Amino acid sequence: MRSLIPLIAISLLFSLLPLAAEEIAGPNYDESKVPAYTLPDPLVFEDGKPVKSAEDWSKRRAELLNLFAEHVYGKTPVGRPDDMWFEPRKKVDDFLGGKATMEEIRIHFSAGDKGPFVDLLLVKPAKKKEGGFPTFVSPNFPGNQGINASPEITITQSWVRETKDAVKEGMVVDHHATEKSRGVQTSRWALEKIVDQGVAVATFYYGDLDPDFDDGFENGIHALYGKPAENEWGAIGAWAWGCSRVLDYLETDGSIDLKRVAVMGHSRLGKTALWAGAQDERFAMVVSNDSGCGGAALSRRRFGERVARINTSFPHWFVKNFRKYNENEAALPVDQHELIALIAPRLVYVASAVEDEWADPKGEFLSALHAGPVYELLGKKGVGVAEMPGLNTPVGETVRYHIRSGKHDVTDYDWDQYLKAILSL
Repeated sequence: MRSLIPLIAISLLFSLLPLAAEEIAGPNYDESKVPAYTLPDPLVFEDGKPVKSAEDWSKRRAELLNLFAEHVYGKTPVGRPDDMWFEPRKKVDDFLGGKATMEEIRIHFSAGDKGPFVDLLLVKPAKKKEGGFPTFVSPNFPGNQGINASPEITITQSWVRETKDAVKEGMVVDHHATEKSRGVQTSRWALEKIVDQGVAVATFYYGDLDPDFDDGFENGIHALYGKPAENEWGAIGAWAWGCSRVLDYLETDGSIDLKRVAVMGHSRLGKTALWAGAQDERFAMVVSNDSGCGGAALSRRRFGERVARINTSFPHWFVKNFRKYNENEAALPVDQHELIALIAPRLVYVASAVEDEWADPKGEFLSALHAGPVYELLGKKGVGVAEMPGLNTPVGETVRYHIRSGKHDVTDYDWDQYLKAILSL
């Protein structure tokens, strides 16, 4: 077994509980205060034997998936529910001024229409494409109506988080979206740019699957499967599972290029995209946009947001075992470069923003860098540089990375890079 810092019994007892706010150290934005650390080696089995071949990696991959499930994200139900079915609800042929078609499909997870569901918004170029459309599967934050101001898009009826600005502007009332929320995040969804490149977007409101508050897992998809056990999925696991169910639907749509489907997410949904892509090898490409702690950033760096903070602020996101590593990241049996390695040999794109120190851009780059040996073992190339690139200077081949100017957001610049990547497949 690889050497890990031992945990004394009393710390095990209290680490299962969220830390009080005053017990959590503030965020560290000083590189000189990053502790010395040793990363676990993705190419070494838990028994210490080296991974020497693609066949070995297949076994090591299964080992790592189990470790991430047990210690970070929780075990996820395998496959689609037996009673899952698809309900077409709307189609608009003249969308985006005639550039695209828009479809709304409700994905039901149980027989009948009273159980949990996801409302999928599928935007495809109007002009048919031989071989089908490359497609981004990407959950959204505000509800489908928030990605574009079109009155044709149905407003979500699910529970919505109340941010200060959303309440002030009347976009959310009593945790429900209003007409004023239409197009609130248009700037993050370059729909016209995307369809102009012959690419489709399949998006859904993440709150359909889990409402993103600590409710004891009584709502959303967890209600169908029952309250999770101690080692089972939290909200990130549920959102990732939903991305795979969207891909199940896309497999029934003859206009999609199933060899070029990417899963993409921003912030907490970037964590989601990485976990979805790690588990589901049908995704040909995975995009992490500013995903930070619990996403692309190395936990052991303890920079920006840290494990204790994220577990306290969002105790429903991860498996309860993850709380053992509050202020104790060095004891984790895995780190996030191994999550990126789980995507190998498929294309992965990790993106950062220079003003987003909370998400630790350097830690995100280092994860991409240290996933490289696995890609190389499988005959692929990684980021290709040993040091972080300059601003707005993408690097890499099968593992790609950029750090752009600006804040925690998704911009046209980001989409330009993701489009180049998906079209290169």
